Amino acid sequence: MPITKLRNIGIAAHIDAGKTTLTERILYFTGTKRKIGETHDGQATMDFMKQEQERGITIASAAITCKWNEHQINLIDTPGHVDFTIEVERSLRVIDGMIAVFCAVGGVEPQSETVWNQADRYRVPRIAFINKMDRTGADFYAVVEQMHKYLDANAVPVQLPMGSENDFKGTVDLIKMKAYIFENDTRQEIDIPAEFYDSAKKARENMLEKLSEYSDEIMEAFLESKELSTDTIKKALREAVKNLLITPVFCGAAYKNIGVQLLLDAVVDYLPSPVDIGAVVGQDIDDVNKTHSRIPSNNDHFSALAFKLINDPYVGQQTFVRIFSGRLESGMQIYNASKRKYERIGRIFRIKAKEREEISEAGAGEIIALVGMKYTKTGDTLCDPQHPLLLESIHIPVSVIELKITPAKQKDKDKLGEALSKLVNEDPSFTARFDPETEETIISGMGELHLEIMVDRLKEDFKLDVIVGEPSVSYRETITSFSEANYRHVKQTGGKGQFAHTLIRLEPNTEKGYEFIDLIKGGVIPNEFISSVDKGIRTAMQKGALAGYPVVDVKAVLFDGSFHPVDSSDMAFQICAQECFKQAFLKANPVLLEPIMKVEVNTPDEYIGDIVSNINRKRGKIESMRRYRKGSQKIVALIPLMEMFGYSTQLRNLSSGRANFSMEFLKYSELPTEIQERIIKLAQEKKNKK
Repeated sequence: MPITKLRNIGIAAHIDAGKTTLTERILYFTGTKRKIGETHDGQATMDFMKQEQERGITIASAAITCKWNEHQINLIDTPGHVDFTIEVERSLRVIDGMIAVFCAVGGVEPQSETVWNQADRYRVPRIAFINKMDRTGADFYAVVEQMHKYLDANAVPVQLPMGSENDFKGTVDLIKMKAYIFENDTRQEIDIPAEFYDSAKKARENMLEKLSEYSDEIMEAFLESKELSTDTIKKALREAVKNLLITPVFCGAAYKNIGVQLLLDAVVDYLPSPVDIGAVVGQDIDDVNKTHSRIPSNNDHFSALAFKLINDPYVGQQTFVRIFSGRLESGMQIYNASKRKYERIGRIFRIKAKEREEISEAGAGEIIALVGMKYTKTGDTLCDPQHPLLLESIHIPVSVIELKITPAKQKDKDKLGEALSKLVNEDPSFTARFDPETEETIISGMGELHLEIMVDRLKEDFKLDVIVGEPSVSYRETITSFSEANYRHVKQTGGKGQFAHTLIRLEPNTEKGYEFIDLIKGGVIPNEFISSVDKGIRTAMQKGALAGYPVVDVKAVLFDGSFHPVDSSDMAFQICAQECFKQAFLKANPVLLEPIMKVEVNTPDEYIGDIVSNINRKRGKIESMRRYRKGSQKIVALIPLMEMFGYSTQLRNLSSGRANFSMEFLKYSELPTEIQERIIKLAQEKKNKK
């Protein structure tokens, strides 16, 4: 199939906007499935994990290939819950276009904004679908207005609903100026009913006026009141969507099969092919100032990005890959430029959710799964060994919540390590580490639900009985002033001794991470040991001297020292640098930092007072309050994560179950002195017990 007839698209939205239901209808109408699966009965094709079926939500992004109007559509359904934002991140990195789904009742909700901002980061062209027009409280025009106000989207309706709630009959196409009604899985084109004609005519004029800002042809015809052909309007709209100038808005009710076929037409008509997106640009693997481009063609050098790993009980590890250029064949040798390792292609699969179809080759623009990859992880670049490059990787959000986890049976200790390793490979926003001092395994994630799902998977997928400790906050340590330390490491044990001497200055490096500066002159420390000092400091930063938490935002300057021609070694300088760093760190007024979450609460007006008071008691800071929809408001607040445990239960009690919230990590901020002292004291007591 020509690359121009390929569409790589994602479906993204707030939780419960109807993404998976819409995807099921797309699979049904494209003939990929004969039966429609539903989220509420656990039968949705794309929600095939047991945890998804039990909760009725999407947890992992799932890919599937289908065909419509002689076009191939590679479709990725993504989660709506903020705890699984990595799934949206990695999907947006590899798609060419997106359907943003909004609930006609809920409108623009917290995760809608998060997803929209993520799509902005990757410059993904998008169309909007206002779903659930048949629901009580549905308001098409209010949602369009919210898209303007909260997303800064140039939202332009190209369809209008005929009625709403129980009176929702179908849609009006403003390009063709025809109406559509839907019965027995078929769409029927009719003339626009008289009661909708005037509003449709006015909306069409508004659409053409918006398009005329970006198309000279439309502008000329619009000013001269000339008739415009459907093809001319579609061409102008497609160009505006590709350049992120306009977001066309469609509507329907996916659960009742209304508007889905027209949305599929829109995917083909308005969302770009890989050719429309153009060349992908990568960095030279040896020179950061040099770039290489690859055009979406089977004839260019091979380049691809690994964006997801899953462990399949039948075929082993599958690596999901987006091919940007060139061809891939079974048995071929390719180069992992991120790991600087060669990989041999085993089997290639076209993905159909949990099912797969084996193919012998794949070309530019395709999304496929590879089996047999040894070194490749999420975000790695795969390329032609003779023409290597590094593509932009995937943004991995910071994990902010921790749990202690131990196997119920001691003999399962190794099995737990293997299972956690597989889960970490699959989900880079999930981390696991062993603390040798406390002899505990610590898992970290994006939120309570995220870790709950991971623990559930250990029990269900890996048949491990595990005991989970209380959730704890992943604090950080940093410095607030300048300091210097002079440390000499000398150890004599009969044979060859150890000698290293370093003088290190530490400076605050707020929100810029770790930076190492070498100011050694005259070879007082040989070049081969400079990197040893850097390594030693990095090791010391993994466990801060204040309370054992990782150290962040520090600039370390190595400005003097000495060495011994016989006794100095890589290890001696690493040990010396660790001790020197610790001494300087404790003199630089160190403090603890805590994760601050951006929390968005949607609540009916009558509970505003109680919810705001509760936020204030949590050391929260109200950023904004705005009208969410009639009778409801949205509160945006910054609240320390340590205050958020169990908040879902508290909010339910405060609002009789009517309010909801979402939260995402925003930044690290200094802890109040009294809380900081308490945490340091607890850490010290824990250390003394050991």
